Amino acid sequence: MKNLKNALLLKQLYQLKQLGYRYTSVVPYKEDEPSFTLPNSLESLKKQAQGCHLCTLSKTRDKVIFGEGNPHADIMFIGDKPSNSDESMGSIFTGRSGEILTKMIENVLKIQRKDIYLTNILKCHSPEGHTISPKHAHTCHSYLLKEIDLVQPKLILTFGEEAYYYLTGDNAPLSNLRGLIQQKEHYKIIPTYHPNYLLRNPSAKKDVFEDLQKIKTFL
Repeated sequence: MKNLKNALLLKQLYQLKQLGYRYTSVVPYKEDEPSFTLPNSLESLKKQAQGCHLCTLSKTRDKVIFGEGNPHADIMFIGDKPSNSDESMGSIFTGRSGEILTKMIENVLKIQRKDIYLTNILKCHSPEGHTISPKHAHTCHSYLLKEIDLVQPKLILTFGEEAYYYLTGDNAPLSNLRGLIQQKEHYKIIPTYHPNYLLRNPSAKKDVFEDLQKIKTFL
């Protein structure tokens, strides 16, 4: 359709040129941008995400793993992507990494896990390995920003380099950023290690403990 309209437009321009016109207000054909509006409640946003088919992950997923927790939380935790366990259980941060996360929240912050809002950059499990595809992250980005807009957290803790990068666009090494409190427009952000990283590197638990202590002070 686009090629046909451009061909007709070109024909029209040649006709105008033959008639002596040097300028015209005719503009090239422009494809209409698709309408993509997001609802203004987390429940409706979740339903829209569950029916999302904007990227190839929709063809391989079993379940959409949306954010969960306190819809008015002061603190939001953002990970990278759902795990195999998450997709199997239909919930976020499950399995061994989820156990570590729950202990961190309850033992250090002294609050319940349900009092925090938890979400990921991707809403679907990716079978393509450990690295997030930029095109998949870009597709899910609108959902993440809408979650932040609806929850309105005062502080966001990002788990791992990918979560921090796809939220902020900053690709600095996590080792240089970890634990630094940064002021964004409407919230503060603290990057730290992912619970999965702690499973492979138990010695890093003390670093995350320090980061959580900063959150505790903030609270």
